Amino acid sequence: MNDGSCLANVQVLVDHTPELLPLLERLSTGAACAVEGEVVASPAAGQKWEVRAAALTVYGEADPETYPLQKKRHSDEFLRTIAHLRPRTNKYGAMLRVRSEMALAVHDFFHGRGFAHIHAPILTGSDCEGAGEMFRVSNLEPATAAALSPADREAAEFFGRPANLTVSGQLEAEMLALALGNVYTFGPTFRAENSNTPKHAAEFWMVEPEMAFADLAEDMDLAEELVCALVRHALSHCAEDLALFGNFVDKTLMATLTGILDKPFVRLPHAEAIRVLQSSGKHFEFPVHADSDLQTEHERFLCEEHFKRPVIVYDYPKEIKAFYMRLNDDGATVAAMDLLVPRIGELVGGSQREERLDVLQSRMAAAGLPAEPYWWYLDSRRYGSVPHAGFGLGFERLLMLVTGIANIRDVIAFPRTPRNLEF
Repeated sequence: MNDGSCLANVQVLVDHTPELLPLLERLSTGAACAVEGEVVASPAAGQKWEVRAAALTVYGEADPETYPLQKKRHSDEFLRTIAHLRPRTNKYGAMLRVRSEMALAVHDFFHGRGFAHIHAPILTGSDCEGAGEMFRVSNLEPATAAALSPADREAAEFFGRPANLTVSGQLEAEMLALALGNVYTFGPTFRAENSNTPKHAAEFWMVEPEMAFADLAEDMDLAEELVCALVRHALSHCAEDLALFGNFVDKTLMATLTGILDKPFVRLPHAEAIRVLQSSGKHFEFPVHADSDLQTEHERFLCEEHFKRPVIVYDYPKEIKAFYMRLNDDGATVAAMDLLVPRIGELVGGSQREERLDVLQSRMAAAGLPAEPYWWYLDSRRYGSVPHAGFGLGFERLLMLVTGIANIRDVIAFPRTPRNLEF
């Protein structure tokens, strides 16, 4: 028997008693039952205790002809089609226990440093990234909406304006950091990005701290501390489950995790990272030039082959980063940073925020963003603005790092990806 609380199971011995034998006939793989009896020392190898059953209750049978989980290894692709049942397997049970423990570790980390936990809205009228890849939310039936003029449709919307699912809680976190000091939000975010890569999902969770009176260097310090603390917590609190992943998912997992803790992370400007890539002699699918945003292949080369440890790249060209990132004195780069780790690439993205109203307005205009929907954001620069910084850590990517699981669809219970909205 196994109750899902850990990988271990317990052997139950049932005597050939007339009242229990008929119940045993109803038990097969997947059935739910309860056993009452005596816990006794086990003479068998590999276990210290066993249960001698005195009473047996069958709560739910599982038809052995149709139950899809049998005592064999199933492919991840097959298990995604039965995501409602895959948590019963060793691998996905272990993943969900690690996920739970890592969520607790996130809260412990920030609580121990005096951060206030805040809740950012999930429904929003603004686009944090300025990319426009957002899910539209409407109370109107499609046929009704199609029959209305744009003005009438907007008036008929529940909020009286277009609404979207949030891509980030950052902008709201900034507002609260300017009131409370250091804060963080930890919640679901959404991207309507038609991407089927192993690192992208339409619904995912983000850890987003924001620090008042902080600059980019302090932002990088916090990101490195957080990643190390979470890896350390996984190693000390999830050892049994990580051993499963190390044995059956990624043989290099334990070396990767301990390697993260061995030395301080490398830090280098974007321009220097580009020079390293260009002089590597390696052929990349995506060519590298001075204004390149780093692709996964570039990120992994820096971490896994060149530096052989996590890397923080900072001071990116302003053209490839969001409007709210602070413009550096050179006028060409912004105080942005990405934290890269082996196997995953980018795990954390952050920046010092642009606290100067006139510069922020110029950056928004250059990005083609209208000022009106962001009036409240601009107000924070009009009234008592201070330097501040923050970042976002992709929680599912963290789980991929600490488990060795290679696909984001397998570190969340019910993945939401293009053409997939089951369960």
